[in-house]
Amino acid sequence: MEVQLVSEIQDRPKVAVAAQPRHAPAALGFAVIALFAAAVNLRPAIAALSPLVDRIRADLGLSATEVSLLTTIPTLAMGLCAPLAVAVGRRWGLHRGVLLGLAVVGLATAARGLGQSAWLQLVCAAAVGMGIALSQTLLPAVVKTRFADRPGLVTGIYTTGLGLGGAVAAGVSTPLADAFDSWPAALAFWAILAVAGLLLWSAAKGSLRLEQAGDPKRIATSGLPWRSRLAWRITAVSAGNSALYYCELAWIAPLLHDDGGRSESQAGLMLTTMIAIQVAAMLAVPALHGERQDRRAGLAATTVLTAIGFLGFALSPEAGAWLWIVAMGVGHGGLFTLVMTLPVAASRDAAQAGRFSAMAFFIGYACAAAGPVVVGGLRDATGDFQLGFGLLAAVAALMLLPIARLSPRRIAQAQHHPSA
Repeated sequence: MEVQLVSEIQDRPKVAVAAQPRHAPAALGFAVIALFAAAVNLRPAIAALSPLVDRIRADLGLSATEVSLLTTIPTLAMGLCAPLAVAVGRRWGLHRGVLLGLAVVGLATAARGLGQSAWLQLVCAAAVGMGIALSQTLLPAVVKTRFADRPGLVTGIYTTGLGLGGAVAAGVSTPLADAFDSWPAALAFWAILAVAGLLLWSAAKGSLRLEQAGDPKRIATSGLPWRSRLAWRITAVSAGNSALYYCELAWIAPLLHDDGGRSESQAGLMLTTMIAIQVAAMLAVPALHGERQDRRAGLAATTVLTAIGFLGFALSPEAGAWLWIVAMGVGHGGLFTLVMTLPVAASRDAAQAGRFSAMAFFIGYACAAAGPVVVGGLRDATGDFQLGFGLLAAVAALMLLPIARLSPRRIAQAQHHPSA
């Protein structure tokens, strides 16, 4: 849905850009900073939970399955609320739509500090997911509208903001909980980022110049390519990628603590290190891969590294933990960005790219929402994370099947024959 929105706006950028004067470097730079600040807010509310899971479980009396809902609910809301983001963009435009999303994230995050109630935390988690959906679905359209002449560079900055926000929250939440002597206060602390994002986004309205994109009411949606085999292959890879990502955020720190013998602070630091490596890989791996038409080698190599990381955590969470951190960092960081490029690389035009991405978005987040619950259930049933992380390694390995069928020849055939 998010790239559908982009593709509809993309039909008009030449007119919008042609009408604009050469952008002053200062205005362009401020617009990039505002975009980065908005993106930084889209992961801390989820990533901050992982290093605090054991405290939350103990204080609220939750099982591993039940506490996983704090990650599952916002992830599911991110997918379900994507149509709402499109409606908001149509009604109020891109700038105010992103602003509304950041406001919802900030308010829901701050409300987490009101008490140690399971229902309160679950309601706040759902509201956080709704806010993330609003901003996350509209920000790619902002990139295509304001930065039509340099979308690759700015998309790299945007995805780096996503990763950096998650890394900082994962690493700092445990020390904050110790300092405040309260995990709800540590979770609520991240509302500060939302306030900063709101202020920068509001101040950058003139620099962003999003009103020049055209009438927001012209934003529309189109049907999903359910009959396209190529779309299903892209969706399968995207769904696996999303499920693995949110299981990492939810369970790697608890695994390092419960099965690996690390303290909460050490586990949070290791998760932060892994995400930081992923952020670097998000930029480095696509640069090394270049603009090759055949992306199977890069996708396969990063998928194998990711599978090795999950399998290593399952079999040896203590002895080889840092090796698995590096494998997961390089592997899944590179895989994340390469998967993000698939809908564009495999489509014949912007409209088809939008439909491919929309299908991957909805199904991908549904799988991502189910993943942490499944791993949590297996943790409750077996007493450790070995089976759950072994299953995640298998999911990564199975992704090689649709990847193998993404050859340039098959893609070209599917572009002309949608059911191919």
